[in-house]
Amino acid sequence: MAGIKKSSSELGRITPDEYAAGERSKVVLVVDSVRSLHNVGSFFRTADAFDIEAVWLCGITATPPNRDIHKTALGAELNVEWRYFDKCTDALAELRSKGYGLYCVEQTFGSVMLGDFEVAPDGRYALVMGNEVDGVSQEAVDMCDGAIEIPQSGVKHSLNVSVAAAVVLWHFYERMHLR
Repeated sequence: MAGIKKSSSELGRITPDEYAAGERSKVVLVVDSVRSLHNVGSFFRTADAFDIEAVWLCGITATPPNRDIHKTALGAELNVEWRYFDKCTDALAELRSKGYGLYCVEQTFGSVMLGDFEVAPDGRYALVMGNEVDGVSQEAVDMCDGAIEIPQSGVKHSLNVSVAAAVVLWHFYERMHLR
């Protein structure tokens, strides 16, 4: 038997004020030119779940407040810090100046498989997610310190961008918090 489901009151949720006062993992999710508002909402909800520092939205990516983002984020966009940049490269330059390692989540020659990527528990990371069709721009890839690839089977070798972000953020969360 899997057990009895917990009620909302039994989940031990913290308040938005407690969340704001807490310390975040030094991980910034950089979202470059993602079209789907539902994907953007999902990034916020996942960022909240895995306690990351911020979501930086770039290019054509929509920003809060937005009804469709809110619908998927379930209000997480109100708690997770976010910023907007016209150009992803400007966001990456700022993060590099602040000491973050820059890693795109992309299939490249020389990419490191996610399970082989060593996450330092006290590290500072910027993870770049790209457009649903074109992926991370080559210009952004060129600025990164490396590329992380999610191993996949099947025919497509492609995940929805918000699903891919969740997989990668779980990997970082596990290594920064649970080990």
